[in-house]
Amino acid sequence: MESSQSAAAPLAEARNLIKEYPRDGGTSRVVDGVSFAIHPGETLGLVGESGSGKSTVARILLRLIEPTAGEVLFDAVSLPPASSAQIRALRRRMQIVFQDPYAALNPRMKVRAILAEPFAIHCERPAEGLDARLRSLLQSVGLDDSALVRYPHEFSGGQRQRINIARALALRPQFLVLDEPVSALDVSVGAQVINLLRDLQRDLGLTYLFISHSMPLVRYLCDRVAVMQHGRLVEIGDAIQVCESPQHNYTRTLIAATPELPAAV
Repeated sequence: MESSQSAAAPLAEARNLIKEYPRDGGTSRVVDGVSFAIHPGETLGLVGESGSGKSTVARILLRLIEPTAGEVLFDAVSLPPASSAQIRALRRRMQIVFQDPYAALNPRMKVRAILAEPFAIHCERPAEGLDARLRSLLQSVGLDDSALVRYPHEFSGGQRQRINIARALALRPQFLVLDEPVSALDVSVGAQVINLLRDLQRDLGLTYLFISHSMPLVRYLCDRVAVMQHGRLVEIGDAIQVCESPQHNYTRTLIAATPELPAAV
């Protein structure tokens, strides 16, 4: 992927993040001194096996959980604690797309209510009207407005993930965390969703943190990649360079363990 990294200041930045949890009378450190920056319009891949700490880092960035130590900056401003009223205003600027498209949607709500919920929470009325905005959101992810009156169980996995993406885009955020957004989908369907994410980034000027365990997928989508092992960053750099000339043995292991992408991507 051609880099869209800007010379401007980072949009999101992690500084020496540490996260510990109580365990057996002591503590377990699941994130250990992680630092990186993501520039406007860039996609940073955060890659590692299950339990490496990558999803914990993502949730700290979004202030869904608090770090034990360290600092998160968004647009050069240190993020307040999650309990602060200030964080509510920042929620509209940063959103997450979860791994499981089945669990992420309320099965008792129609799509219209699901997509309208962010506007109700933030007391916002779109200038073009709510219904027009909802139709536009669906169109942007490749669905038509007939979806508005249907329930999540009426859609395939790929369609549900498109609805999740539409909801994340509702308030026109700048920054999206994509937490393994295609790992629960069939390979061909996942490839379509990945291409949709590329198109949305190009059209909307979005900045992504893309979490994955697949080095070929990160190479395809990301500008840079950060490799995590046991809570630490062991390698970070240009995605193509890291994939072609990895410097750390763990990175080599990840590359060897991941099959190549299908021709549909």
